[in-house]
Amino acid sequence: MSTLADALDSALEWSVFGSFTRIGSDVRKRLDHWRSPPANCMNHKVVVITGATSGLGLHTARALAALGATVCMVVRNREKAQQICALLRSETNNSRIEYVIADTGDLNAIRNAAAELITKYPAIDVLIHNAGALDDERQASPQGMELTVASQVVGPFLLTFLLQNALRAAAPSRVLWVSSGGMYSEPLSVNQLEMPAENYRGVIAYARAKRAQVTLTEMLAERLANQHIHVHAMHPGWADTPGVARSLPTFRRIVGPLLRTPAQGADTLIWLATDNDAPLATSGQFWLDRRPRALHRMSSTRRSDTPAERERLWRWVVEKSGADIASAV
Repeated sequence: MSTLADALDSALEWSVFGSFTRIGSDVRKRLDHWRSPPANCMNHKVVVITGATSGLGLHTARALAALGATVCMVVRNREKAQQICALLRSETNNSRIEYVIADTGDLNAIRNAAAELITKYPAIDVLIHNAGALDDERQASPQGMELTVASQVVGPFLLTFLLQNALRAAAPSRVLWVSSGGMYSEPLSVNQLEMPAENYRGVIAYARAKRAQVTLTEMLAERLANQHIHVHAMHPGWADTPGVARSLPTFRRIVGPLLRTPAQGADTLIWLATDNDAPLATSGQFWLDRRPRALHRMSSTRRSDTPAERERLWRWVVEKSGADIASAV
């Protein structure tokens, strides 16, 4: 990268608004001369993706299928999954688009889906944890956990563990987490992950779960390194998706035309899934616009990110999921 490109990128990142809106995507695409993935580069590759029936997940599934991948979506609604599969098969001329049924917040459903996935795909090249919603009211998972952390932290962690052998069989393989820039506002605090009903705020619960995702990305990268399973997290910036329209209508109205398109929001995710250079030369990174980013913007969140709190997070997610990835290494 040129010195000028680095300086402009840093200025955008410092501004937040310039970085997270479509301004950042448009400028960086030109600065860094982004290239599209080669045609058919995902032939003979298997991709499993959660939350792929709308928004960034749908765009990513469509793009990877168009590049030749076998795409299996983990979805909650069978009827909607059938419609999306039919649509994508028609749009991409790729018949290898399938689905399994599971809510990522239901650990029993995750176990059943993983068993089905392993039977279908003994080797999985890319696992994408994209499912996630921001809800105003506190809900509980079937196992009694607060649903945001169950569906966006514990469930994905369990799925990674259950698919570990299939990921190892396809090595070098990839586990990709779709996080959020909102995580910058919240410290790492295991005690605060499951917000009680009396002071529940969906935006905060979501940001805390996203912070945990990014921390687990680093920890998983360390534990899976000798299996050649590369783990990364990314955030899409501020993208105009159905989830944003539903959960953050005021924010969407204010930012308006400067919101990123789903294609801009999903670009780095698709790049992480397809590029064989930086995504396979590193692991445990947090990305935006094809560049690794800092994990903290505020000293308060940096102070919370201690080795002791990280170890607490690992023990907590192992206890909640019943899966210790370290035991299988």
